[in-house]
Amino acid sequence: MDETYLVPRQTIVNAKGDGPVIDVSADGNRIFLLVLEITQIIEQESLELGIFGSADGSAWGVKPLVSYPQKFYCGEYSFLFDLSTHPDVKFIRAHWDVARWGRGSETPMFEFGVSMKEIPADVLREVRPGAAV
Repeated sequence: MDETYLVPRQTIVNAKGDGPVIDVSADGNRIFLLVLEITQIIEQESLELGIFGSADGSAWGVKPLVSYPQKFYCGEYSFLFDLSTHPDVKFIRAHWDVARWGRGSETPMFEFGVSMKEIPADVLREVRPGAAV
């Protein structure tokens, strides 16, 4: 799988929402590198981001499969997402919530994107403990 965007780069949001539905049923090892890139914010606000799974692309779980810790600052945040433990999941999508407090406008504003890239099996063999040489 090439790099896929769960939230297109430089998406501007002011309220909670969902990214596009991504079909992951054909992906081989189902271990992905997720990268959240926050490029613009205003002060005193937070972003919560979770990745939800579905077997059919229409019924989504109540809890995210994985979620980022709450974010308050611009930056790039990445981690591995192991979907191999969820064989029934064929579709995923990002869901975000935003909040703002303090003085000034109460409307939050985040500019961000979330990319996903499958980690090749040969790379995983190299980094797993006890991997064959």
